[in-house]
Amino acid sequence: MAGLPVVAVINTNPDLVELLKARIESAGFVVLVIHIADIRAGLDLGAVLSQHHPQVIVYDVVMPYERNWRFLQHLRETTLEHYRFVLTTPNAAALARLIGRDERIYEVLDDDADINAIVQAVREAARARPTS
Repeated sequence: MAGLPVVAVINTNPDLVELLKARIESAGFVVLVIHIADIRAGLDLGAVLSQHHPQVIVYDVVMPYERNWRFLQHLRETTLEHYRFVLTTPNAAALARLIGRDERIYEVLDDDADINAIVQAVREAARARPTS
């Protein structure tokens, strides 16, 4: 496992986390799982990321969208400011209406094609950021 690029999966859904973890690992990455509830409860996210050096963060934005989008934006402006993201959500249209930005959001339904698209986005994001 040494030398493999690390991807952090930040999510609230344990079943989805396990599915993403298995698929991203099979694509040649090491997956670090972080639960959003742990961050909200005071997990030192900066310390965890400094220890593991992920190249990409797969972050899931769920309902309530406005609250969770604001939380992500706060993290992006502070602890997560230097990371590449693959954003996921169970409802891309609802999130896109809220954020009004031209940002790629991957909708995750119960579909193998959705997971494949996320894994491909992780590969592309990992290539776009040089390894430090």
